[in-house]
Amino acid sequence: MSAAQVMMRPSRGVIMRRTAAFGPLTAVAAGVCVLLVLVAVFGPVIAPHDATAIDPLAILAPPSPDHWLGTDGTGRDILSRLIVGTRPSLAGPALVIVLSALGGTLLAILSAWHGGWIDAAIGRLIEVTFAFPGLILAVVAAAVFGSGFVAPVIALSIAYVPVLARVLRAAALKERSLPYIDALRVQGVSGWVICVRHLLPNLLPLIVVQCAVGFGYAMLDLAAISYLGLGIQPPAPDWGVMIANGQPSIVGGYPQQSLYAAIVVVVAMVGFNLVGERLARHFDIEGRA
Repeated sequence: MSAAQVMMRPSRGVIMRRTAAFGPLTAVAAGVCVLLVLVAVFGPVIAPHDATAIDPLAILAPPSPDHWLGTDGTGRDILSRLIVGTRPSLAGPALVIVLSALGGTLLAILSAWHGGWIDAAIGRLIEVTFAFPGLILAVVAAAVFGSGFVAPVIALSIAYVPVLARVLRAAALKERSLPYIDALRVQGVSGWVICVRHLLPNLLPLIVVQCAVGFGYAMLDLAAISYLGLGIQPPAPDWGVMIANGQPSIVGGYPQQSLYAAIVVVVAMVGFNLVGERLARHFDIEGRA
């Protein structure tokens, strides 16, 4: 074995961390994430009832063979609403993460590659944006532009950009200082090609980890906005809407709707966060940070 191969060989600690990343808990978390995605895709097909159909004769009905999780205060099937509500509850966070990842990655690479006043300007922009909490910004956007799906998603995307940009900028600066970058520049390779074909691919593991972890928090923020009545509006099924709509029934001893929706939100968030944490161990993100 050559000296170069010895130097490139992962340490025992790195190997142990990467091996630990794929345990039973990771498999369960990944399975939950995959299941949620499948339910989001096929939800309207597999739902046993119409998620918006009102049945006055089955108001607050207990679990039964016809309604496995019971019904809400208007007689709508809770299980069907949870299933159909998976699509908007996951589509919103997915858009937030995609948009914020694109913006954060662009700012990080621009800052690391050009340096100087561009780096300073982007750094100040990131600091200013950090002063506005994402949830507050989304609430203001919904209040100004109206409740719905678009305004909170755009507002949260803007709020999440500096979170990703700050982390990626540090990694991009470290990558930018490596000898292979200088070697490519000496060979006459353009900065655009270096960034797209070399710098960006080397940042992808960190981007994937940040997106996996950020997805859970984006989902929680959007559920909170819907809970406040500023997101998706009823009778459309959404987990945050279901938690809010089920509150009046809790006092009467019927917590099913709010309880089941809250459980689904917590399980989904924990699942995506665990996947992100295990991906970080697999790629040894902690060791390289």
